Amino acid sequence: MKAAALKREIFALYLAVRDPRTPWYAKIVVLCVVAYALSPIDLIPDPIPVLGLLDDLVLLPLGIYLALKLIPQEVVTDCRGRAASAGEKLPRNWYAAAVIIILWLSALVLAAYFVIGWVSPNELSDERLGY
Repeated sequence: MKAAALKREIFALYLAVRDPRTPWYAKIVVLCVVAYALSPIDLIPDPIPVLGLLDDLVLLPLGIYLALKLIPQEVVTDCRGRAASAGEKLPRNWYAAAVIIILWLSALVLAAYFVIGWVSPNELSDERLGY
């Protein structure tokens, strides 16, 4: 029941982005929230204990709440009505998935850089290793 309401809210936000009455700053927030909600890849993968569910239970609802606060109430009401009557299914957003993959790869490269930076060439010399 709540999942259906969440999907309807995402669809209403999707419609609000296309509405000319929505302010530009709200459109940026809404685009980020809708792109993340439609992305087939989570920012925090679900298999990671506790943190994996954090985005589904906290980040997404907070993003929706913020987006709805930035949009004028008459636009929200209109878009919710259109979302309830439309019955359309939103597509997966592979662009958002690509951004999430790039973020994870960047984090891995940055982590590798720091790990390699901590191990200086002198520490890897034959004398230090006992050869």
